[in-house]
Amino acid sequence: MKRTFNVKIGINPISWSNDDLPSLGDETPLEVALTEGKAIGYQGFELGNKFPRESKALRKVLSAHGLELVSGWYSGQLARRSVDEEIVAVGPHLKLLADNGAKVMVYGEVADSIQGAQQPLYQRPRFFTDAQWDAYAERLTAFARHTLAHGVRVAYHHHMGAYVETPDDVNALMMRAGDAVGLLFDTGHMTFAGGDCSAAMLAKHVKRVCHVHCKDVRPDVIKLARNRNWSFLEAVINGAFTVPGDGAIDFAPIVRLLRDHGYEGWLVVEAEQDPVVAPSYAYAEKGYRHLHDLARIP
Repeated sequence: MKRTFNVKIGINPISWSNDDLPSLGDETPLEVALTEGKAIGYQGFELGNKFPRESKALRKVLSAHGLELVSGWYSGQLARRSVDEEIVAVGPHLKLLADNGAKVMVYGEVADSIQGAQQPLYQRPRFFTDAQWDAYAERLTAFARHTLAHGVRVAYHHHMGAYVETPDDVNALMMRAGDAVGLLFDTGHMTFAGGDCSAAMLAKHVKRVCHVHCKDVRPDVIKLARNRNWSFLEAVINGAFTVPGDGAIDFAPIVRLLRDHGYEGWLVVEAEQDPVVAPSYAYAEKGYRHLHDLARIP
């Protein structure tokens, strides 16, 4: 008997314009991204900096194209802030997501992060002791219980240049954090951080996965990034990431694992590239077609 795979395919507007690197596609209007994304077949978009941040205005923009709100990145600082401080800070963003039907929040830890800085990736922050990990996981769990009480689950984004980057980091956090904390599994960041381990790591934590970012990688660029001590943004500019089906990651076992374990949620194409080098429509369509075909694997 075939298992029903209840997923939707969404996209991040970073394919058209990059929030961290405005020089990449900053001239492209949001309307272009939404129109093209809908024409390709995407059912929803994650937030970017060109979207309105008022609930009714956001709903109007998305509904005009028949699109759903998938989620939205939140720059958390629980590595430095208290739970109470973080709850106050997240208030407007949490309301925006909840008002527009998003079920997950992309939580990225930006305290001390170098993901947007011109620093080599080896200089990223780290937790060195069990006590540090325990304290962070405790704060994150309390925060996640708060957002979940408002109908939105924390989807923790392991990310290059941040405290939680490597497979070992993800293991350490998931072992300590409570069930309210979901995992955002990012195929590109996981491969960049730990080699050919995406499917194996997904199998290890699949029951905690509540959101999936689908990006492919170019291993030769990643090797250069490591050997030449590039920053994360230098790696992006030089093409470390691309859309599913255009790089080295085998997405078939990843999709099978998600289906076989009853994942229900979004598969989100999110691939930071220069749209001059990788034209937005063509690459967004390539990523969609690849995931669309795989999601129907028998």
